Amino acid sequence: MAGPGGHFGPRGFLTEEEKKNTPKVSGALIKRILGYLKPYWLQFTLVFITILLSSVVGLLPSIITGRIVDEALIGRNMTLLIQLLLMALGTLAVSQVVNVLSGYISAWISHRIIFDMKNQMYDHLQHMPHAFFTSEKQGDIITRMNSDISGVSSVISGTLTSIVSNVATVVTTLVALFSMSWQLACVGILVIPLLIIPTRSVGRTRWKLLTESQAKNDEMNQLINETLSVSGSLLVKLFTREKREYERFVAVNEQVTQLALKEERSGRWFRVVMGMFTQIGPLLIYFAGGFFIINGLDTTLSVGTVTATVALINRLYRPVESLLNIQVDFTRSLALFSRIFDYFDREIAISTPEKTLTPAFEGADIRFYHVRFGYEPEKEILKDIDFTVPASKMYAIVGPSGSGKSTIINLIPRLYDVWGGAVTIGRIDVRDMDLAYLRSQIGMVTQDTYLFNGTIRENLLYAKEDATEEELIAACKAASIHDFILAQPDGYETVVGNRGLKLSGGEKQRLSIARVILKDPKILILDEATSALDSISENAIQEALETLMKGRTSIVIAHRLSTILAADEILVLSNGVIQERGTHDTLLEQGGVYKELYETQFKLVLDRELEKQKEEQESKES
Repeated sequence: MAGPGGHFGPRGFLTEEEKKNTPKVSGALIKRILGYLKPYWLQFTLVFITILLSSVVGLLPSIITGRIVDEALIGRNMTLLIQLLLMALGTLAVSQVVNVLSGYISAWISHRIIFDMKNQMYDHLQHMPHAFFTSEKQGDIITRMNSDISGVSSVISGTLTSIVSNVATVVTTLVALFSMSWQLACVGILVIPLLIIPTRSVGRTRWKLLTESQAKNDEMNQLINETLSVSGSLLVKLFTREKREYERFVAVNEQVTQLALKEERSGRWFRVVMGMFTQIGPLLIYFAGGFFIINGLDTTLSVGTVTATVALINRLYRPVESLLNIQVDFTRSLALFSRIFDYFDREIAISTPEKTLTPAFEGADIRFYHVRFGYEPEKEILKDIDFTVPASKMYAIVGPSGSGKSTIINLIPRLYDVWGGAVTIGRIDVRDMDLAYLRSQIGMVTQDTYLFNGTIRENLLYAKEDATEEELIAACKAASIHDFILAQPDGYETVVGNRGLKLSGGEKQRLSIARVILKDPKILILDEATSALDSISENAIQEALETLMKGRTSIVIAHRLSTILAADEILVLSNGVIQERGTHDTLLEQGGVYKELYETQFKLVLDRELEKQKEEQESKES
């Protein structure tokens, strides 16, 4: 299992969090775990056979050692000595080969199970509703996908096989010990507590130091992540806090170093003490064996038997200690699977119904029929939203920040499902449609443009994998981004960087618009689609957007007055309800929410644009 720095504590000890969150053992949970092992039962059987074979063969070198002493050395038989040495060497070789074979098969099984679980997890997460990704921490999702599922390898090739191997080793060794001399076997077994008790005592001390060290390491990693990230390093520079952050780092680094040194010192002294204790068992066996032989108390006991007993008793120490920690290993293994199953058990709340519809979207109205919705059960965002966007018309939604504009448009492609009422397209509830088909008919350009860390071509083809070069170029020309692409050294093969960081906000949004043009959707949704564009860029693509919206049912969320003026109707949203609706002129005459927005937002933007255009015109004339 994972050690300090992972999810779990060191071997032999449970953390307080682990004790608190110990999963409940049930037949259903065990059966579910075994379900992943079932396809590989034949390979598991082979692993168990090799483990048993390895345990039996592993006894032979110790037994042969006894014969070497009694028959070859004391008997002064050189030929027999060579034969026995070759036999010991052969058994060691066979044991190693069997161990390698067992380890390979075990690793193969664990990696295949990881392969199966990761595929299942990725497919499951792909179908989780959008709400899951907005509420769950991204780091937790990645941890479940990678660290937790990869930890299954430790359970299969580590915990499970280790338990079987240790049980086989202990049983075969005890049988061999008692068959040679039950008296010496008892002496050897009595020594075991002398090794286990100090091991667990010192282990707790080291665990405490490791826990403190891990906490400080987490603090140092957090500091590094915050101050050396793109945004963090920029903030440090702008506020000239380099010296202060360096001093913070030095202080934390010093604490990490001191704790590491304490743990190292503790470990060294522990190894010294344990080195002494491991010799006590053999010494006691030699003493007991010598006592029996010298005093003639056991005439069947030989020097070779004593020697073989010492060699065998050393085989018991490690597996016995490991078996004493079965509860900890078992608990951690169950906890690991429980974390994974927690995600598998999350309901896929938004999915394609059994009986699906794939209606034609041409000439279809979008209808919000008394819609209610909220992200949290106790907090309703949209209240009785009721309106219709006629086919091929363009409606604009405006309103103060937080009024629910983006929430409305997210209900159309079923990123969320309504609480009450319905959203219909062509009089068919979107919840009755094939989900993939519904979303394939909708093109959406959001304010927060996302690009994958790939080439411009790869990001564009995400909309249409089989698009021709001519279609690609036409879409980019329509979005006024083609000339920019050609100006790059690698053209369409230019890598945009993580989240498109190598491009400006306007360039990213124009690429996003080109991607939607390439998709050629029946319904178009623009959520602040030109918010990151300067006036020149916006003017360059405004005509393209208007062309794109022709013949399409469109809903636009915008703060730009020019976009709003082109709308067939404006919906004014405030406090989760549609307060006003109408054209620009009629809404201004009403003197309500829209007029206030116009005077505080739209008019200011328009005045700035007119002023800028005037300055540019005067500059040209001069």
